[in-house]
Order: sequence, then C-alpha cells, then structure tokens
Amino acid sequence: MSNTPENNPRSELLGNAPVTSLMIKFAVPSIIAMLVGALYNIVDQLFIGNAVGQLGNAATNIAFPLTTSCLSLALLFGIGGASCFNLSMGRGERDKAPYFVGNAITMMLICGIVLLVVTKLFLTPLLILFGSPADVLPMAQEYVGITAWGFPFMIITTGGGHLIRADGSPRMTMVCNLLGAVINTALDAVFVLGLGWGMSGAAYATIIGQIISGSVAILCLARYKTVHVGIKHLIPNRRYTLKTIAVGMASFFNQLAMMIVQIVMNNLLRHYGALSVYGESVPIAVSGIIMKINQITFSIVIGLGQGAQPIISFNYGARKYERVRKAFRAAISVGASVAVTAFILFQLFPREIISIFGSGTGEYFEFGMKFFRVFLFFTWLNCLQPICSMFFTSIGKAIKGAFLSLTRQILFLLPPMILLPITMGIDGILWSGPIADLLSGITAVILSAWEFRIMRKQENNLK
Repeated sequence: MSNTPENNPRSELLGNAPVTSLMIKFAVPSIIAMLVGALYNIVDQLFIGNAVGQLGNAATNIAFPLTTSCLSLALLFGIGGASCFNLSMGRGERDKAPYFVGNAITMMLICGIVLLVVTKLFLTPLLILFGSPADVLPMAQEYVGITAWGFPFMIITTGGGHLIRADGSPRMTMVCNLLGAVINTALDAVFVLGLGWGMSGAAYATIIGQIISGSVAILCLARYKTVHVGIKHLIPNRRYTLKTIAVGMASFFNQLAMMIVQIVMNNLLRHYGALSVYGESVPIAVSGIIMKINQITFSIVIGLGQGAQPIISFNYGARKYERVRKAFRAAISVGASVAVTAFILFQLFPREIISIFGSGTGEYFEFGMKFFRVFLFFTWLNCLQPICSMFFTSIGKAIKGAFLSLTRQILFLLPPMILLPITMGIDGILWSGPIADLLSGITAVILSAWEFRIMRKQENNLK
C-alpha cells in the first residue's frame, strides 16, 4: 500500500471529517487534560492555604518554577514530537513518523531524571534563587524535597499526553491526567486535613497522583496504534531529536519564559514588598494564587490550541489550507469567549476568589484585589498569543512560533516589570501585566495575518 496521505486511514479523520467535529473530538479532552494539570497546583494551594496559611501559599509559589521546568521539557518533546509525527503522516512519510514518537519518549524520561537529580543536589540555593523569604524557606524545602521525586512522571504524563493525542486517542490523554488529579485531591484531603501532615501531606499526595498517571501514560505509549513504535525508535537519533526540538521549542520557550518571569517577579515582589505596607511574604503568596487561577484560563486556551494542532499539522502537510483556516478560527473564537469571561470574573469578584484559598490580613486581600484588577486587565486578549504561537509550531515554522512565544513574557513583560517599580514601587510590577498582554496580542494578530496571506498565495499556486 502506498504511504500517501490519501491511502492511510488518518486522512479520513483529519483530512476529510468536518473541522467542527474534529475540534470537539480533540480539543475537549485536551482542555480537560490541561485543566486537570492546572488543578494539581491549585488543589495543593487550596488545602495548604486553609490548613497552613498564607506562608504555605507563598511556599508553593516559590516551588512553582520547578513545576514550570517540568512542563517546559514535557512540551518541548511532547508537542514537538506530536507535531513532527502529524506532519510526517500528513506527507505520507509513515516510516519516519514512529521515530519522532520514540525519541520524544526517551528524551522526556532522561530530562525528568536529570531535573530530579539537579533539584535534590541544589535544593536550597534554587529556592533562594526563586525568591524565597527566610520565613518561607523551610516550608518550600519540605514541599519540593518530596515533590521532586515525581518530576519524571509529571513530564511523561504531560508530554506523553500529546503523543497519545497524536495517536488519535485524546480521551486517554484526558484519563491519564484526570486520574492523577482525582488521586491527588483525595489524598490531599486525607493527608493535609485528616492527618494534619501540612506541606509534606500535600507533597506526598502530589507525587502519588503523578506516579500513577505517569504509569498509565507509559502503558498507552507502549501500545501505540497508528504506527508500531519499537525499541529501535526509542534509541535517541540526532536527526529526529533535533527536528523535534526545533518544532517544540516555541512551547518550550513559552514555559521557560514563564519560569524566568516568575523568578524575577518573586524577587521583585519580595524587594518592593518589603518597602511597602504589604511586607515580603504577602505579595508572593497573593501572586502565586492569582497566577494559578489565571492558569485556568490559559489551560482552556492552550487546550484549544493543542486540540487544533493535529488538525492543522496534518492538513497543512496535505496542503488543505482551508481546513487549516477553519481550525484556527474555531480555536480563536472559543478562546476569545473564555478570555472575556475570565476578565469579567476577575474584575467583579476578586476578593471572593481569593477567599477560597484561606484567610489573610487586610493587606493580603487589598493587594490581591489590586493584582487581579490591574495585572490582569487585558486578560481578555490572552487567547491570541498562545494559540497563534501553537499555530506556527503546528505548521512547522518553529522560529516564528518561538519568537511569538517569547513576546509576552520576555520582550514585553520583563522590561516594564523591572523598570516601572523604580518610580512606581510595587504598583509598577502590576502595571507591567496589561502592557505585555496588549503588545503581545497585537503582535500575534500581525504575524498570523501575514502567514495566512502567504498561505493563500500557496493555495492559489496549486489551482
């Protein structure tokens, strides 16, 4: 049988089925999977905030850059491998496709082990680098010292989920993530509230959920359906690994940029917080809560982009450009409605949302309400940059995707975050958020519109 796209079963699904039904099939499980991933951290924050207090919330925020590190590595090889796999299948290169899957699996496991070892060896210096105040450091050490053991499983669950989705099994990706989250939530209730284990209880609940969900993901990857993935495909190959990294680096840089921004923000909040009425720990605790709440919005938006990814990749490879446009428009339209809803909630009910995560001082709630209303003022534009960045990744234009992924965090957020507080104090950190969201949204629109003009020219040349 020929390996052309028209002669393999995937073309019947990705190449010919209605785009709307494909978006529902792929995006809904992807959104649920992303939401479940976000809930891992939010659930810990809920139990710790109510059982330990605001210093416990600050500790989980200090630990969060390591979680972001896991996500960045998972997306580098997960999205990179899945995109390359779908592009190969769309072009009819069935013999090359399994190498992208196998190499991605191996690299995720290696990176997870390396990150675990580095974290255990340099735990205290890392937490201080991440901006930990002295009164928060012992709690952060206790929490990360345990959760680090789950890093390899977290990476394989998140990154492997993209490979499983590329295999035409988006529901299994959802199941893997949902299973871990349910276990984490149940054990949090037992360990933190029932047994009173505090930070350690939340950490143990997290890694047990990650180990179980990671194990299920490995079982799914061992039974890949679309192509056979054998031992030879797991052996790292420079050609396939570099191609995977090139395509996945947009998502990697986006997460890496988030980690850098968070580290810088924590240190700035500690410094300028000490010069304000809020103190060192309150701004860090509040920002950790609000950024994780905002992660719910991003999870839905990113899930939409991930759901569109196999549709866009396959049809771009098969030169079915109208289907590419339909998938992109569907992701943007739904993402915009979600982002606008989040903006309304953040502006109208900031105190009520913060109160869910435990009690605090008057300054704690005052800063939290201000953070919501100022820093997230342009959150209604946040559907643009993530989806557009993943669009470029999906069509194999890694450099454009990587550039776009860096716009909000590095190019447009870090400079004002560093400069504005010099004259505005801690409020300057808050105003850097809307500046970055506005400029990155405008950039995403310009780059995507230009790319679709190029696509139309290519489409006309085929006629």
